[in-house]
Amino acid sequence: MPTTTNALPHFSLDFTTLEAQLDQYLQRCRDTIIKTLEQKVHTWETLVEPLDLVEDQLSQFFSPVSHLHAVCNSPELRQVYENCLAKLSDYHTEVGQNEVLYQAYCTLSKSPEYAQLDAVQHKVIENTLRDFRLSGVGLAEAKKLRFKEIQQHLSKLTSQFENNIMDATDHWQYHTTDLTALAGIPENTLQAAQEKAKQLNKPGYVLGIDFPTYYAVVTYAQSRSLRQTFYTAYQTRASNHGPDAGKWDNSELMSELLALRHEEAELLGFANFTELSLATKMAPSTDHVIRFLEDLAKRSKSFAHKELKQLQQFAEQKGFEGPLESWDVSFYSEQLKQSEYHISQETLRAYFPADQVFKGLFKLLKQIFDLSIKPIQAETWHPDVHVYQLTGADGQSRGHLYVDLYARANKRGGAWMDDGRTRWRFSNGDLQQPIAFLTCNFAPPTEQIPALLTHEDVETVFHEMGHCLHHVLTQVDCVSVSGIHGVAWDAIELPSQFMENFCWQKPVIDMISRHYQTGETLPDNTLKQLQKARSFQAGMMMIRQIELALFDFRLYQSPQKLTGQDIQAILDQVRKEVAVLTPPAFACFQHSFGHIFAGGYSAGYYSYKWAEVLSADAFSRFEEEGILNPETGKSFLQTILEKGGSAKPMELFVAFRGREPMIDALLRHNGLTIT
Repeated sequence: MPTTTNALPHFSLDFTTLEAQLDQYLQRCRDTIIKTLEQKVHTWETLVEPLDLVEDQLSQFFSPVSHLHAVCNSPELRQVYENCLAKLSDYHTEVGQNEVLYQAYCTLSKSPEYAQLDAVQHKVIENTLRDFRLSGVGLAEAKKLRFKEIQQHLSKLTSQFENNIMDATDHWQYHTTDLTALAGIPENTLQAAQEKAKQLNKPGYVLGIDFPTYYAVVTYAQSRSLRQTFYTAYQTRASNHGPDAGKWDNSELMSELLALRHEEAELLGFANFTELSLATKMAPSTDHVIRFLEDLAKRSKSFAHKELKQLQQFAEQKGFEGPLESWDVSFYSEQLKQSEYHISQETLRAYFPADQVFKGLFKLLKQIFDLSIKPIQAETWHPDVHVYQLTGADGQSRGHLYVDLYARANKRGGAWMDDGRTRWRFSNGDLQQPIAFLTCNFAPPTEQIPALLTHEDVETVFHEMGHCLHHVLTQVDCVSVSGIHGVAWDAIELPSQFMENFCWQKPVIDMISRHYQTGETLPDNTLKQLQKARSFQAGMMMIRQIELALFDFRLYQSPQKLTGQDIQAILDQVRKEVAVLTPPAFACFQHSFGHIFAGGYSAGYYSYKWAEVLSADAFSRFEEEGILNPETGKSFLQTILEKGGSAKPMELFVAFRGREPMIDALLRHNGLTIT
């Protein structure tokens, strides 16, 4: 069995041997637990470290498998992955319900040695004891068995939910040889569609509903019927409506997932899954979360109403008749923005070649965090992937970053950061360096044009880089609270949303922008217009996020088993309370809402807004002391990024800001203050 090393991972895996290899890792973990529990005295060195070692080796083995499942899916890998998930679920439930192991940690927490451990080690033991309780260690045997069955089934269902979304997205295509039908769609999208048609041996153009293509069509296509066609296909993915109705339907999966999570919560003594969810988060109570969201809605809704009214009037001036439908909003919003601010995301693309964005971003990180980032050669899972080494101010390597930017078939949609490996200092002094994977789904380069990003894409890059920095720059030596591990989920978005703020600032824009043809940086007058447009329809966007967060939270508060109609009814009620524009009845976005059904945001989607308060307030210190102030950057690095999950998020925030967070900066950044 290989030991933990700093060698970079391999991605050329033999799928036929993965299950057997996993069995070996799991057996080693089980053997280590048995051997550890034979010790008469439990100390940090004899209990925590041996178990952390084998758990980390297991994690490093499975990390490339899990990542490939998301970015290079295939029928062969999918089956192996799901088989492995079942075994991992069994193992983790088994460990979480091991009463002898739990008592060993309890004994350590009450021993004289505990007082000699540092605060980080205390946090590790505190988290471990909490996680034992949340794994059902105190349940009767029959309930333990049921808890295990639930975990197995949840693992299977969440994987299937994501697979259905991916399959539905990859399957749908629009083929035409009539270029006039595609009037208004940006040139880079048309070139990509032409290349896709060639790959499929078809004439003309083939467009899918990967997000970059979908966004381009609903935002720029002059044909209203074409926008409606794409909207319908996208918003009914994996549902019982739309062009592929019932083919990859997530309806039953949603009901099952909700029911199982509610049963899990009840087994553990919680009233519902939201209470269980908050057991590992910053928010003190479910009522606190609801009040937070309702307060934001109250502050934002009047702005949203005004924005929608303005958009309706603008569309009518352009000759539109009747009320705007959902497939009209992006199209007329883009025209209105151009009319008011003389700025377009598509025009901005020319100034943000992907290579320049990263070059400028790395320069920024050098300036504020004294962090050097250099490309290296390493094995990857796709030719488009780039690998970088990160080096700190002391000249020592801090870890590695893998960047995978472009949309393609068999790749999960959206943007995210994955943990490839976690920092850990062993008892002999050796240091394991972290690895992060940064994944996006931008429009790829074509034969004629390099990869060009909208400013919204640039924000996404900065966002995901914030997550990566949080993981790679940690200086915590205990693996279970190092990097992103052990961080309360409603604080996990603080570094990512914090980083977004930089790409609105002139010094940073000058670093990341270079017109791909002329080499010109984004002109000052264009930047000013972009900054003015930052709060464009901010009320509508805020209300939309609150709608999603309330929908998620109320779903998981429900005590009874919910049918598809019940789920829709909860969504309809939330929209009645907060939305200003109601989508058509056939739209089923919940069927592809992977965040709350298959991701880590079940009863936690509010975290985006919660963390946005923290991030806006944190960035306001940079606004006060200098956007590129290295001393302020050093403070953020040392109090937030380097601390990982080693302390409570509020303690870390206060250490950086000198006080608890205030909502003012968030409202100001979004233009939601009355002047």
